[in-house]
Amino acid sequence: MNHEEIKRHFENNPPPKEVEWTPWAKITNSQVFLNSCYTTIRNFNGPIDRCPAWWHLRDFYLLMKKTASQPTNEESPAE
Repeated sequence: MNHEEIKRHFENNPPPKEVEWTPWAKITNSQVFLNSCYTTIRNFNGPIDRCPAWWHLRDFYLLMKKTASQPTNEESPAE
């Protein structure tokens, strides 16, 4: 998946505003984070796989896919 496909995914499936990525990294406004990644990728001179913003965007996308597939804590387990 390339950054344009990820951008379209987030346009159709917006992430929550605040995301705790790791215990030491919390995104307080995911749209600002995403726009920063898109702008940096667009202005990066060099191979896309060398762009740090591409890796941040990709990792964020994978995190959102992973958390979307996990059941919420509110659901009770089947007995």
